[in-house]
This record gives sequence, C-alpha cells and structure tokens, in this order.
Amino acid sequence: MAEDRRLKDRIRLLYEGRSKRATRFRYGLLIFDALTIVFFLATATMKLTPAIMIMDALIAFLILLDLVLRFWIASNRKWLMRRVYVWVDIVVLASLLAAPFIGQGLAVLRVLRSLRLIHSYHLMRDLRRDALFFRRHEDAILAAVNLLVFIFAMTALVDVLRGGQEPGLTNYIDALYFTVATLTTTGFGDITMTTPLGRLLSVGIMVVGVGLFLQLVRAIFSPAKVKHKCPECGLIKHDQDAIYCKHCGHDLKIETEGAT
Repeated sequence: MAEDRRLKDRIRLLYEGRSKRATRFRYGLLIFDALTIVFFLATATMKLTPAIMIMDALIAFLILLDLVLRFWIASNRKWLMRRVYVWVDIVVLASLLAAPFIGQGLAVLRVLRSLRLIHSYHLMRDLRRDALFFRRHEDAILAAVNLLVFIFAMTALVDVLRGGQEPGLTNYIDALYFTVATLTTTGFGDITMTTPLGRLLSVGIMVVGVGLFLQLVRAIFSPAKVKHKCPECGLIKHDQDAIYCKHCGHDLKIETEGAT
C-alpha cells in the first residue's frame, strides 16, 4: 500500500506539480495530442493498412494509459467523468478499437481529439510562465485554437452524419470544404444540405462559427492586456504598462521582462 501511495503521488506530481520534470511531462502530452491530431487528419480518408493499424494500436494504448492514470490519481472521479475531454478520449478509443473490424468508417471521429488542445489549467499555467509570446497574445492564441477545434469537430460531425447522403458530400475533404464555406458564409452552392438535419448543422456552424471568428478578430485587434489580479478589487486584466488598477486605483506590481 505504501509503495502504491508513493507511486500515485509521483504520477500526480507529474500531472499537477510545478517542477521542471512535471512541466516537461505536460508539454510532452501537448505535443502527443498535436501529433495524434495530425496523424488522424492525414489518415482519415486512407485505406486501413497494417502500418496504420500498428500506429492506431500504439496511439490507443497511450491514450488508454493516460486515461487510466488520470482516473487513478483523481480525487473526484465523478467530476472527471463530467469532463468533455474524457468522453472524447473514450470515443476515440472506441473508433480505434473498432477499426480492424469495420475499417475506417469511424476514423473522422478521432479528429474530435482536437478538443483536448490547451485544456489543462496546469498546462496554461506552464505556458504563461515559460512563453513570453503566449503571455502577450494569450487571448488571440486561445481564440484561434478554439476556432480550429470547432472547424475540425464540426467537419467530423458533418462527415459522419451527412457524408454520402447529401449532393457533393462524399468524403472528409468535402465536409471540411463545406464547413469552412458555411462558417465564412461564402455559400458557393456546390455543396448544399437538403435535409432538416443537414440544415440544422449548417445553422449551428454559422451561428457558433461566426461568433468564434469574431472573437478571434477582436482578440487580434484589441489592445493587448496582461493578467494580474488586483489585490483590492480582483480585476484580472490590465494594460501592459498599468501602474494603478483602472477599476479601483490600487497600486499594481505587474511582473515584466523589462520591456515596454
């Protein structure tokens, strides 16, 4: 029991600690997530080959190991089960395990793993501490990631729900083209939805997608802010050269790198 407890504490420190080893570990998870998304995008429309099956098995093992470890060290497993990222991993695992039996029919669902990008509070803390570019452009970076994640996720849903059932919508590339054209309200008309479900998907893409796009534009062109909690009123965002809190006038001591 004592050895199990020590091992659990070590793993928890990797996922939640502040040491350099824990930081490198979380950056490694981020790189793994990004590489798996690229691999899933690249192979979504390919035929299932032995090489792809081997890579699928390896990725499935690593995702399952990460999922098991997160549940093992979790102090509140019910809360963890309510996280959308956990269910995304379960869906991805199911599609990977089903591939040898049904082929690549559910491969596009794996793109939903893009929902995991930059979701951890601990990873966000690491990026704010270690990356000056991220600190200065955090809002724009997160808005861009959210928009890309939405595009990939909606493309997967369009391909799974309407692929092969709408004129011109035959594969993942067609679904991606339709999603981007709908989000930007370009409306070329070469791919259109003819069923109620398809039209509801189009409405969802336009309403949510345009909102995310406008959020990205606002984050890019609005004056950059730094995050520093005012000890008096709790205001979090301030101008980069702020000396006093704009809300209550309290003195601020914002950490800088010596640049204006």
